[in-house]
Order: sequence, then structure tokens, then C-alpha cells
Amino acid sequence: MNFSFRRVDRDGINHPTSKKTNINVPNIRNNIYSLKSILNKYITMFCLVLLITTPAFSLSTFATSNASNSNDNGSRSTILNSTTMSSDAFLNGVDNVTNEGPVRNIILLIGDGMGDSEITIARNYELGADGRLVMDTFPFTGAVTTYAVEENNSSNPNYVTDSAASGTAWSTGEKTSNGRISTTPSTDQDLKTILELAQENGLHTGIVTTSELTDATPAVLASHVSDRDCQGPSDSETMELCPQDRKSTGGPGSIAEQMVDHHVDMLLGGGEQRFDQTIDVGTYANQTVIDSAKSQGYSIITTASELADLQSLKNNATNATKMLGLFAPGNMNMSWTGEPAVPYPGSGPQFCMENQRPTNEPSLSNMTSKAIDLLDKESNGQEKGFFLQVEGASIDKRDHDAEPCAQIGETIAFDGAILDALDYASFHPDTLVIVTADHSHTSQIIPTPEEQNHPGFYSTLITKEGANMTINYATSPFGESQDHTGSLVSIAAQGPHAENFTGLIDQIEIFGIMKGALFGNNTK
Repeated sequence: MNFSFRRVDRDGINHPTSKKTNINVPNIRNNIYSLKSILNKYITMFCLVLLITTPAFSLSTFATSNASNSNDNGSRSTILNSTTMSSDAFLNGVDNVTNEGPVRNIILLIGDGMGDSEITIARNYELGADGRLVMDTFPFTGAVTTYAVEENNSSNPNYVTDSAASGTAWSTGEKTSNGRISTTPSTDQDLKTILELAQENGLHTGIVTTSELTDATPAVLASHVSDRDCQGPSDSETMELCPQDRKSTGGPGSIAEQMVDHHVDMLLGGGEQRFDQTIDVGTYANQTVIDSAKSQGYSIITTASELADLQSLKNNATNATKMLGLFAPGNMNMSWTGEPAVPYPGSGPQFCMENQRPTNEPSLSNMTSKAIDLLDKESNGQEKGFFLQVEGASIDKRDHDAEPCAQIGETIAFDGAILDALDYASFHPDTLVIVTADHSHTSQIIPTPEEQNHPGFYSTLITKEGANMTINYATSPFGESQDHTGSLVSIAAQGPHAENFTGLIDQIEIFGIMKGALFGNNTK
């Protein structure tokens, strides 16, 4: 039979712009989704009952949020250890796993560059081959395709995406070319983001990252530029890549300016150097972006202690109603360190050095838990909840630099932030928690090389089990930045509509599912 295909996103809305993967048989696909949802629910319930009624039932479960907050530099106590969970406590989570009610809050957690290999490396090192990270415990899991499209021919795929194009996909539901931030390839039209929709429909919003706040993954939600490097108004060389976006030419400005002008309730991360730059024209001409933020109702904090002391987004002394946390000039520091990978015979065997982040910088878990707490307080008593994106940014950055210990430490720290999200969701069953990555990356587990002509460069780590694990990097020559790769990434979800993240989906469908979960067809 000759079928013509059109994609129907899982919110039930046709999206004909996705040319190569369109599906013209929506009834078949919608029926499949409905059947899969029912099957997933009852299979999950059957498995839970079977587990609970099995003698000596034991489940790898979450450490308490207090334990996470007391030692959250990415050390082993923040992650799952095989501890016994009471059946009562476990059953309390069953409704949260299978709840099909409305979504009030969404917490989207992005592990940048966190392919399945990066997850496996972190799991093996931290917990052993049979251990389980927090991200491994979700009831609904699937896989995601991540390709971008070509700038001058958007019908052709670019099989290896960058963070800008992939972030644009899940934040807007549209494919774009590498380097673009929520704009269309070639025509440079702005694409409305899920955060903008959330704001228009009365939700509070937040962005948390360990990178600069102007980096690609946080930027896709609250800015629109033709090139991801247009981060600050005084970045003269890079702003030349986005002449039409400059405020002096009538554009919305650099990413830093747009992030503030979007009035996101909470912005927490690094990148102070971008916000300390001077705006050239407009209402805030000759002021820094930080000054403009203060004028637009932001409180500014720069240390972990200031973050810990926050009890509300409102500051009566300054009339501030929003929060901008800038905790480093550039990207925030690493939780772990160790020897980088080098050519034969490689570095190591080594144990990673943990708890290396400066004490004046908050951890990703600190930022995540505080953002959840304050956004929840702001939306308390209101019909609408909040949308929060959390990024573990430097999994990717350390993979680029072939630094396995730092890469693992950032993965473990990200896993701790997932724990914070699940802890909140356990008491708020109308919260949808989603965990995924933007793209896959370089690092691979290989047999320890015994010959000098083995390709790539590597480091051998000593895992929790006392075994050697050799990590290889080989997508670029030694001393150069390692490349992204084009394989699938995992996705996991819990809460209402979580069953829609099973099977194989594309990143643009993440947008559709979130939009449908929050608004149905009732968006403004």
C-alpha cells in the first residue's frame, strides 16, 4: 500500500511543518497512543503489585531531600543506594506514577550531552554495574531522535545537532539549523516557545543552569537570535553575526537583554560577564543589563548563601518580584575533577576527586530546590502553576574536553537535581517531570588498550566495585574539542501525560506533549 505520512503530535494537533516524518493516518496513531497509554498503566500497576507482594521486596529508592541538600556536591550519598522502601511509602507514589489528571506544573530537566554512554559511565563509576541512578527509576521511558536541518534547505536533515537547534525543537516544536536560537532556518522568523506560552497563560516560569544563562539551552526558552554566540550587547565580534537582532537596528537585543526583557520569574546560573555589559540604545541605554534587570523588578544575587537565605521572590525593600542569580562570570565550576584523557597508555587508573566546587557557588541541586520552592510559593492558591527548565550543562562541556571525572561529576550532580524534582512531585501529583538530553556525545567505555596504535585517547577509572573502566574519546584529534554524535538519547517521565513519552519520538514532539498537557487546545 502507498501511504502518505503526516505527523500528529501527541497533543492531538496537526503539525504539517515536519516534512519528512509527517503522518497522514492520525486515527491510527491516536489509537496506538490511547492503547499504549492503557497498556502502560495496567502493566505498570501489575508490576508494582507483583514487586510489593514479593517477599524481601527491596527497591533502589531516593535518598531524602535532606540528605541531598546536606551533601550535594555530587557525592555518592545523594544518589540511589539499594535501600528498602516500605510498601506504604511506595504505594503513596503509585498514584503519582499513573495519574492521568491535568498538569499544573512541568519540570523539564535537560542533561546537556548526556547520551546513554555518558549515563552508563556515571552509573558504573558511582554505583557499579548493577546500580541505579535516580534517572533510572522513572516509570515511563523512551528514546528521542535529535537531528537538526540544513540552513539553506530545511527539507534536508543535519544528523548531528547542536544544543541550539535541539533546544529550539523541544521549546518550539519546530526544527531549525545548528546555531539558531528559536528562529527559523534561512527566513529568521521568531518561533514561540513553551515558556512564552506558559507566561501568556498565567504560569510562573524559571530557568536554572550550570552554564552561562545566555548559553544555548537556557536561551532557547526566552530569546530569539540568528546565532547562539550573540550573548551580550557588547560582544562586538559575535553580535556581528546577528546584526538584525541588535537593539540599535530595531531588534530585540542580545540573548542577555532578551532573557531579562522576557520577565522570567527566576533566572539562576552563570554568565555575569554578559549581564554586566552596557546596552547601547533604548529605555536602558548606557546602563548594564543588570541595571536594566533591577529596573524591571529583579533582585540580583551572586552567592550560595544569598540563594539559601531567599524565602520569597518578593523584596518589599526594593519592590522586586523576580530573581536573577549570577553565580560565576562564565560557566559555573565543576563538582568533580581528575586527570583528563590522554593518548596511549592513557591516564590513570584513577579515583575522581569529589566536592571540588567553590563553596560560594550553589550546586545544581541547591538552585533546583530553591527554584521549585519559590515558584511553588508564587503559584500557591492560583489556578496556574509553573514551568521550570533545569539544565546540567557541563556534562557536555567536559565531554568536549575529554575530562571523564568532571563529566561524571556533572552527571551525578544532575541526578541530584532530578531527585529534588521527584521529591516535589511526590507531594504534588499534578506535576509532570521530564528528563532527557539534547544530544549524544563522544565518550565510550572500551577495553583497556594494549597497543600504542589504538585510536583516540583515554583514561582508566577505578569504579565503586574496584574494577577498571577505560573511557575513550576519539571524535576529534587530541587537544581539540570532541564532537557531538547523532544517536538517539533517552527520555523518562513521571506524572500526568507521562505515558506519551514512551516509544520512539522526536524532540519536536516533546513540545507538543508539554503544550497539550498544560493547555490542551486552550492556549491564547
